[in-house]
Amino acid sequence: MDLTQASIWLPLFFFVAMGIAMLSYVVLDGYDLGIGMLLNRASDQDKDMMIASIGPFWDANETWIVLGVGLLLVAFPLAHGLILTELYLPVAVMLLGLILRGVSFDFRVKVNIEQKPLWNFLFYVGSLLAAISQGIMIGRLIVGFESGILGWLFSILVAICLPAGYILLGSTWLILKTEGNLQKRAFIWAKTSLWLTAFGVALVSLATPYFSPEIMHKWFAWPQILWLSPVPIATVILFLLAHRFIDAVEKKTSTREWLPFASVVAIFWLSFFGIAYSIFPYVIIGEMTLWQAAAATESLWV
Repeated sequence: MDLTQASIWLPLFFFVAMGIAMLSYVVLDGYDLGIGMLLNRASDQDKDMMIASIGPFWDANETWIVLGVGLLLVAFPLAHGLILTELYLPVAVMLLGLILRGVSFDFRVKVNIEQKPLWNFLFYVGSLLAAISQGIMIGRLIVGFESGILGWLFSILVAICLPAGYILLGSTWLILKTEGNLQKRAFIWAKTSLWLTAFGVALVSLATPYFSPEIMHKWFAWPQILWLSPVPIATVILFLLAHRFIDAVEKKTSTREWLPFASVVAIFWLSFFGIAYSIFPYVIIGEMTLWQAAAATESLWV
């Protein structure tokens, strides 16, 4: 691989940029989605506080997915067409969820008090639909759009785990941004979702190599297993640290309320690295590399 050739490094540059955009979306809109899914468990007063905690960042957080999909379309048009063809149903469900979220976010502050619970519920439903559909999309990408029952079961597993991770992000965000009874409830939500997320990450990590001999080799062949071992070890440590930080803030032995959220973000970073390493150099596993899917070099320069 000659990285001095524009036909090599330009697609790689856009692949990395797309990955950064998608990671930014998952983390930044992830806590928005998590708070949305927690909305149904809160009192009316707490719901207003929860929405207020994400209000200033609402529009900026959702722009990252537009950037990521835009880069996929511009830089990898062949993959864009195939991916959207395979994922048209979860993409449609995600768009429905995001539309519900956007409409209900604005309407809930404009309608009379009797109608407000309806828009709060629609915000919750939209968040849940978006999170589940994103989990299915990630699962389908990891298995290379395998059509068998096991491939779909894996996608459903990811669709269950990702909302738990978003709820963990959202609850640690509430620990950082709120106080009083709402913060006390956020501690409970965070502790519950932390171990659900840990269980999900472990299951997905163990199941992913099953669907691709290449991924199995990249992680478990010697000496890769040696120099990649810090990734799962660091992930386990971060889960333990996150629990310790949540407990410390709850018991008032620490005033660093940002630490639980920061440790969960680090878990998402490591998980994303694991997925990216497993997939690379493919855009679609076993079918299309990033160089095969890339637009013409002249187009990428523009």
